[in-house]
Amino acid sequence: MTPPPIRFYNLDQPYGEFSNFSRHPLELDGQRWPTSEHYFQAQKFVGTPFAEEVRQQPRPMQAAQMGRRRDLPLRPDWEAVKDDVMRRALHAKFTQHPELRALLLSTGDAELIEHTVNDRYWADGGDGSGRNRLGELLMELRAQLKDEQ
Repeated sequence: MTPPPIRFYNLDQPYGEFSNFSRHPLELDGQRWPTSEHYFQAQKFVGTPFAEEVRQQPRPMQAAQMGRRRDLPLRPDWEAVKDDVMRRALHAKFTQHPELRALLLSTGDAELIEHTVNDRYWADGGDGSGRNRLGELLMELRAQLKDEQ
């Protein structure tokens, strides 16, 4: 029997830890990042002072807002590399925090869905028509972590 899907988005709801806004710092590229959102957004500006400015933002929403600005020099290969950037951020987050690794593995074979109308690429668009790339990458990581056990 297929388990019911697990929908996540809000930090104060079950599986809110799967959100990139969850306060789980990570070490990547020789630096400490307050959240995976900070890391992801900063990579849009890698090699510029704006990357560090994103990393220094006090809250993940501010890092996200800065990352969405189009008056800043977005790296030209962003569309080609963004999934791999997210993959690296998730791997760091879920391997550097044992409790998150355990939570992810506890989901078994359930489909993981970032459920929000706010995003049609990383989430399901609120109606299931979005790409749900965050959910897909989390399921990919879960399978990788299972194989390593």
